[in-house]
Amino acid sequence: MYIGRVLESKIKKYLKRKEIIAIVGARQCGKTTLMKKVFHEQKNARFISFDDQKILRAFNEDIDYFVKNFVEGSDFLFIDEFQCAKDGGKKLKYIYDSQNVKLFISGSSAAELSIQSLKYLVGRIFVLTLYPLSFEEFLKHKNAKLHDLVREQKKLSGLVVESINRLYEEFLVFGGYPAVVLAKGREEKIEILRNIYNTYLLREVREILQISQDAQLAKLVKALALQAGGEANYNELSTLTSFGYKDLTRFISVLIKTFVCLESRPFFSNKRKELVKSPKFFFLDSGFRNIVMDNFQEPQARLDRGALNENFVASEMSKMGFGLSYWRTKAGAEVDFVLELEGRIIPIEVKTLLKVPKYGKSFINFLDYYKPREGYVFSLNYFHDSELQGRKVYFRPVFLVPYLLAGRLAS
Repeated sequence: MYIGRVLESKIKKYLKRKEIIAIVGARQCGKTTLMKKVFHEQKNARFISFDDQKILRAFNEDIDYFVKNFVEGSDFLFIDEFQCAKDGGKKLKYIYDSQNVKLFISGSSAAELSIQSLKYLVGRIFVLTLYPLSFEEFLKHKNAKLHDLVREQKKLSGLVVESINRLYEEFLVFGGYPAVVLAKGREEKIEILRNIYNTYLLREVREILQISQDAQLAKLVKALALQAGGEANYNELSTLTSFGYKDLTRFISVLIKTFVCLESRPFFSNKRKELVKSPKFFFLDSGFRNIVMDNFQEPQARLDRGALNENFVASEMSKMGFGLSYWRTKAGAEVDFVLELEGRIIPIEVKTLLKVPKYGKSFINFLDYYKPREGYVFSLNYFHDSELQGRKVYFRPVFLVPYLLAGRLAS
């Protein structure tokens, strides 16, 4: 079953342009499925994969033979698993410059494609990232009527909020990898996540880092999962994994570039008053984080329930292209996220349960210091519009984050 992706409409906008379309993203996030969906809707199109060693050898060893047998005569050419190619970007440039064909490629990570392709293809390529499902895509697949109610911004009854929150909690536990979402039962979902995790460590990371310390790397990933949303302690991570600081930062960088981890940097305008050295790390997919921790308890039974909600906000912001930052002063004041949008600075706090408007002291301090026009406090089910120090503060259910960001907030 095909799950509709927001990126599909963006790809279709570029169909008549000459530029190559590159779709990158984590393994198992649906790149091949999406490419085939677009492929089947085109006339005179061809789909090949560099998993086919005969095709890959032709591309690597005799580009003219490849063009003659796999390119000529087609208006559209889709190449899956493009990262397998040697000197892929240079040869793709040759095809682009010499043939009248619209090219699509996919690869398992931005890091691999940037090394092999982008330096040859400046001005010739659009790189689009496909992530695991956003909550908006997940909700539309699970219950299109609930999704439409949210999109139409109708007032949501308590019953509707409860129905959405049940799906939201499923999303927090198992995440948004398409195969996991489509799996029938709990055990099947967990088994698929385990395979994704093992494949990632054994194939993706080994290929990029060319290392064999699987156990140490697994310790690092687990440590990051356990402290998701907290400031990174590099000394503690180094002691736990036996990685030196240089290797530690390099490996974390790879975890970010291969769509596993997300980095949130401190937000500051006055370096003398705010901490600027310790990032926070989150996970792009909550299901991946849970398989790393081997914890698939329901959110309400978990000690890290607050971290689950905070990780959700970080993930949804990243999937929509927003950078992550948080605010923390030497005095200990902290705001979970600071969104910079069109010249505006917007503080965001993430809570678990609220029944009345509640402002943390740090949130009030931020409003007083930066004087933003608006701020947001997200929790499981609380709707309220408030005003503090002459500024609008919107209390909203956390599942609305992707919808509000799509509308550029407010409401």
